[in-house]
Amino acid sequence: MTNSLSVVKAAYDAFGRGDVPAILDLLADKVDWKMLGPPAIPYTGQRGSKEEVARFFAEVAQADEMQSFEPREFIEAGENVTVLGFERFMSRPEGRLVETEWIHVFTVHDGKVTRWRGCYDTAARFV
Repeated sequence: MTNSLSVVKAAYDAFGRGDVPAILDLLADKVDWKMLGPPAIPYTGQRGSKEEVARFFAEVAQADEMQSFEPREFIEAGENVTVLGFERFMSRPEGRLVETEWIHVFTVHDGKVTRWRGCYDTAARFV
């Protein structure tokens, strides 16, 4: 049986390879996926299906040129995994360099991600 931490680490490995289909394979068919932040950031908001999450990743790639993405600490608590990390990206179209810590919280049930919340210091994007 796959544990929650191994599913989450597999998702980050896939993201590092740019393999969005592999990430989508780790999601439940119905998923509660939400990036917290202001509407000015195009990829914030709620998603409920694999297709909508695929659009989320496309919106991230269109809005931000990722330079560094580092999951640094994994905190497992049963079905829930909290990940603390850091990223550096160039925001488009402004061309502004953004460095920020982030927090992602996953819920994994029966080997599939059923819920995800993401947040970072969105003010860093607009400074």
